[in-house]
Amino acid sequence: MNALLDGKDFENARRRVTPVLHRTPVLSFRTLGDRIGAPVWLKCENLQKTGSFKVRGALNSITCLGDRERARGVVTISAGNHAQAVAWAAQRTGTRAVVVMPERASRTKVAATIGYGAEVVLHGTAADAFREAGRRAEEDGLTFLHPFDSAAVIAGHGSTGLEIDEDLPGDKTIVVPVGGGGQIAGIAGAVAGAGAHAKGPADRASTVRIFGVEPEGAPCMRRSLDQGRAARLDATDTIADGLAPPMAGKLNYRYVAEFVEDVALVADAEILAAMRLLLTRAKLVVEPSGAAAVAALMYGRVPVERGRTIVALVTGGNVDDDLLVRALREGAPWP
Repeated sequence: MNALLDGKDFENARRRVTPVLHRTPVLSFRTLGDRIGAPVWLKCENLQKTGSFKVRGALNSITCLGDRERARGVVTISAGNHAQAVAWAAQRTGTRAVVVMPERASRTKVAATIGYGAEVVLHGTAADAFREAGRRAEEDGLTFLHPFDSAAVIAGHGSTGLEIDEDLPGDKTIVVPVGGGGQIAGIAGAVAGAGAHAKGPADRASTVRIFGVEPEGAPCMRRSLDQGRAARLDATDTIADGLAPPMAGKLNYRYVAEFVEDVALVADAEILAAMRLLLTRAKLVVEPSGAAAVAALMYGRVPVERGRTIVALVTGGNVDDDLLVRALREGAPWP
């Protein structure tokens, strides 16, 4: 079993990725904060290169490879944001990239992945795509880059947590959308590695509380916590494609079990309402996966301590036009 990363691992990953990535802004969101009685800040990874947080983990993964591995090329599987991130990072490092995507993947994300220079293979469901990526790795001699269950991915995503801690020092609650768990593992690990976090609602000395958020139709990490091990889902049903992998990462689950207080669930209708609020009041274009943390705060899915700083991760902005229109038409006005 792999050991958890330490503070140096996260700092080293940060030094590798941040020189070429954006330091995304942390923006105040008073519309939501005034309503729930606590200052809310948005960590805007939708403004990151490739339009999502995923590039942090992808770039760190590829830069950690040896010269021979990069020369052979890489293969990965993704519903969209990790696909674009790997394609961008591979192009930047001169590495061949093959990306297997589910047949129902967003055509906007497929087109962007191709535009960044990757070879895209559309194949079956998310579970089918995982198997096809493994087959391509073995038969073509490519290095498989796991989209979330990887120490290199987790270390890259830890850079987000380090930035939050610097921009908003002191006591805070961080709310993170969860798919396979790479980002929440990185944020929790980096903050814990810096000695700023101790788990448990009974531990009132904690300066940072971390909560995850999943769609009701893809509750993989929630089920993992309930079962005491990384779980798999037979099927998923949610508009948040980036939060709907068929399994939780085993290494990611360990971070969540150790450092995250809870994982809450939100409905698709609540996600649509959050997208609408972010567009109309914060002037941010956000995809469903990226709006999940705000949805959890809007509808009371995570605890709020009056006056305590809250950071909601806005994880991506790669949304199809028709889904954005749907959010404006169907998203419930709030409050």
